Amino acid sequence: MFDISQIEQLEKIKTPFYYYDMNLLYRSVDLMAELSARYDIMVHYAIKANVDRRILSYISSKGIGADCVSGNEVKHAVSCGFDPSKIVYAGVGKTDDEIFESMEIGIGTFNCESLQEIYVLNEMGRTYGKTINISVRINPNIDAHTHRYVTTGLYENKFGISNHEFDSLIDLLHKCRNIRCTGLHFHIGSQITRVKDVFKLECQRVNEIVEEFERRGLQVNDIDLGGGLGVDYENPDDNDIPPFEEWFRTISENIRRKPGQTVHIEPGRCLVAQCGTLLTKVLFVKRGETKNFLILDAGMNDLIRPALYGAYHKIENLSAKERPYFPENQAYDIVGPVCESSDVWGAGRFLPLSVRGDLMAIRSAGAYGQVMASRYNMKDWAQTVYSDELEKAVLKKDYFENL
Repeated sequence: MFDISQIEQLEKIKTPFYYYDMNLLYRSVDLMAELSARYDIMVHYAIKANVDRRILSYISSKGIGADCVSGNEVKHAVSCGFDPSKIVYAGVGKTDDEIFESMEIGIGTFNCESLQEIYVLNEMGRTYGKTINISVRINPNIDAHTHRYVTTGLYENKFGISNHEFDSLIDLLHKCRNIRCTGLHFHIGSQITRVKDVFKLECQRVNEIVEEFERRGLQVNDIDLGGGLGVDYENPDDNDIPPFEEWFRTISENIRRKPGQTVHIEPGRCLVAQCGTLLTKVLFVKRGETKNFLILDAGMNDLIRPALYGAYHKIENLSAKERPYFPENQAYDIVGPVCESSDVWGAGRFLPLSVRGDLMAIRSAGAYGQVMASRYNMKDWAQTVYSDELEKAVLKKDYFENL
């Protein structure tokens, strides 16, 4: 990913910082937009994966919609060029203020995740003299074969409505006069790598549920299959663009679509993860009795995924590329500076011999990285560098202030 000339530029920049490969982002988004048109499947980018303004502005410029999970995400999406009518607003805990503001903005639909939410939206529509578009999130009870923290489609889950509530749901929808139920929404989990098997199963189950709801008098115009396509964290260079075409083709071949029905998907991680890298430097090399430690200046405050649920990110010593004569295959526990035992990037990782000041790359950090950062231990925010501005070595102002 990085050549020697880039490394020389990167080593001059104060670490830690996030580096975005804009060419890779453009290729990924362009392919997604092309497949959306070819297969006639509407795409809504999941804003929560990365809220960088440059990234969002490019995604919205390709006619892609937005999937939001908070009122501030809705407002941010609109400010970055997303068409309000292409915004879907999901999330289990929308406040009254968030609902009202999004209603005033004119978003496409609210994805409702409980019976009480549907009732509240109907009452707000009645109060303000509006008819509100909603889609109902259904749990299809499918195991996405992924991490338990990112599995969302099982019956017992805080997300969505399960089959034991279907009778009450249908009854409520028939009674409400200030909502318009346009369709059904599904999402079974994230970081799904068994693309054909899992998404084929999802489509088959969705077909059954749509048929059941239509048989009971609900017109289903929109079928939203959610997102979840995974990325290759172990080999980001070999698989820098996920299998988008296999995903679209699997859906197209397995979903039953009647005339007038629109199919939607909500990719997030798969569009942006591989374009982002967290750059950090070695502060100290600590020699233990049985292991050696590399202590970096980036920590769990910058990228929380490894500490939160043991997520794997490939780690490279970029400075070692400049000195191929150094010994290779040294085992290190790579850790951060935060005062928490869980602030560990990787245990027993093999790298070339590493020394203080070496520039390290923590790969596949474009999704759920900078957007989940904090100032725990009063650490500074990691700054932002874009590949097409590297020659100027320009550090952007505070990431969150620019939102």
